[in-house]
Amino acid sequence: MSSSTIKFNQPVRPAQAGFKSATRIHGSLTAASEKRALIWMAHRTPAWINSDHLTALGFIAQLGAGASYALASWNRWALLGVIFCLALNWLGDSLDGTLARVRNQQRPRYGFYVDHMVDSFGSLFLMGGLALSGYMHPAVAIGLLIAFLLLSIQSYLATYTMGEFHLSFWRFGPTELRILLAIGNLALLRSPLVHFFGNGPYRLFDIGGTIGLIGMSIMLLWVTKKNTQRLYREELIA
Repeated sequence: MSSSTIKFNQPVRPAQAGFKSATRIHGSLTAASEKRALIWMAHRTPAWINSDHLTALGFIAQLGAGASYALASWNRWALLGVIFCLALNWLGDSLDGTLARVRNQQRPRYGFYVDHMVDSFGSLFLMGGLALSGYMHPAVAIGLLIAFLLLSIQSYLATYTMGEFHLSFWRFGPTELRILLAIGNLALLRSPLVHFFGNGPYRLFDIGGTIGLIGMSIMLLWVTKKNTQRLYREELIA
């Protein structure tokens, strides 16, 4: 066999793969101030803490948030534990990538894959805890989980096909969702039941979750339509 013969089934090295990181697009309400705060913290993070430690912190915190929701079915003050865990989740989930970029220690494929698998498992535990909390009907929690996973799938496919990774939709990103959830928990401590259009009482999180589910579904359909039309135009064969 000559040296010029093409050999198949050979492992492709990362350098040969020609991997190119997607363009990060983040236009949420808090994006600018959040970025400044994260860079400030990254420069002051002790050297012995690395991005993997922060990713693990974010994941454990999300598991803790789900566990706290489940515990809230026996003691409503566990809702405060959810807020604390959401704050830790924000720190770990948001700072890990910033720390890697500030230290020029980026691992784009590893980071992208691990971060989003962790987010998927963490969301499963969070919604599972909500379903067990008694503050939200399990069907609503399952619906929110499905909508989140579908939006995630859409985002990952768009990243692959268009080279753009959107961290937010319609000015809402993970940070805004955490803030809304924290405010909702404080409202639950005051009163878990509300009247809606003169009817009720209904569970506050059933109303809020249903509104969120409708909004996420509309968002999913709109973004899917938009991206489909864009890809069709870009690859239109004359």
